[in-house]
Amino acid sequence: MSLDLAATVAAIRAVVGPRPGPVGLHEPWLAGREWEYVKSCLDEGWISSVGAFVDRFENDLAAYCGTARAVATVNGTAALHTALMVLGVKPGDEVLVPALTFVATANAVAHCGAVPHFVDSAPDTLGLCPERLRDHLERLAVRGPNGPVNRHTGRRLAAVVPVHVFGHPVAADPLAEVAAHFELPIIEDATEALGSLYHGRPAGGLGRIGVFSFNGNKILTTGGGGMLVTDDASLADAARHLTTTAKRPHPWAFEHDAVAYNYRLPNVNAAIGCAQLERLPLMIARKRRLAEAYRQALAELPGLEVVPEPAGSRSNFWLNAVRLKADQAARRDELLAATHAAGLMTRPAWTPMSHLPMYADCPRADLTVTEDLVRRLVCLPSSAWLGAEDGPEGGR
Repeated sequence: MSLDLAATVAAIRAVVGPRPGPVGLHEPWLAGREWEYVKSCLDEGWISSVGAFVDRFENDLAAYCGTARAVATVNGTAALHTALMVLGVKPGDEVLVPALTFVATANAVAHCGAVPHFVDSAPDTLGLCPERLRDHLERLAVRGPNGPVNRHTGRRLAAVVPVHVFGHPVAADPLAEVAAHFELPIIEDATEALGSLYHGRPAGGLGRIGVFSFNGNKILTTGGGGMLVTDDASLADAARHLTTTAKRPHPWAFEHDAVAYNYRLPNVNAAIGCAQLERLPLMIARKRRLAEAYRQALAELPGLEVVPEPAGSRSNFWLNAVRLKADQAARRDELLAATHAAGLMTRPAWTPMSHLPMYADCPRADLTVTEDLVRRLVCLPSSAWLGAEDGPEGGR
């Protein structure tokens, strides 16, 4: 049956509730102790990259993810760039990343002087597909003196970076088996998945290193910020050193022993993060309630289906999404136009990385599933407070 635009728009509006003005795709929910904690930074003068809230935010987030260590950074891209560097990604290497991701995943690889190598996604998780990755590597990879090598380019395959798209965990255990077989370290791009669980295990703690983003549109925001988490103390120490301009400890001297980066998160941003983390369970519960409301409201409408959480996982539903039926894919932009005209901010999935001009010549696997998903996915308004009578001011 054909997509009913008017009924679909009405169903989305019924879920989000009456709101003055346009309904954003994902807006922050600052209803906790953010003002109190930021004021303490201002009162005490600790507003830069050193302060009690930075330490607290790192410790609390590591505990939340079940990892031993965490290193706060200015944004998620910086965290991912740092993770790639400390795991030994060098200029001229290739790093396997999904073509269906935000551009920062590929950019972080390019910042290392390495080459993104695009692989396909799975229709159930929307993330990197272990089976298709295995098939691709069996055709492509040969053993080299320092790990697997792309037989066509001669470049080392240095790592694989799965992304938990829209907060839905990838199939982490099958992926780990493929990565181990080909001797590829996993760097987990969990930038959208804080609070999501894969078979009861927190996203971010499923690989050698996990990274998060706390941009203004994430489930937990610090305005801008990121975090690297790991159980490996040596990797955490290396990450902290590189993100702090590689300055050697000394009471007064400025001694630096590597070309490094000023990537540390300011204390005032970390203060917001601490307040947000206190309320994260509530925000996830609200987002899961919103996802269920969308599921019920859209279940009987023709031409589309709500994207569910993958089997065995518990998603934070960072972004709720619908997938148009295959025969309705050509109407994706009609749905986007109709919802925007109704004051409901929706968006398609990202343009595949392989379509972007700076990455058009990068190596890639067959991307059939990615191309199909991009034609059919539409993300819906997903702020944690939507659907609640008290709106963004409630839930304190």
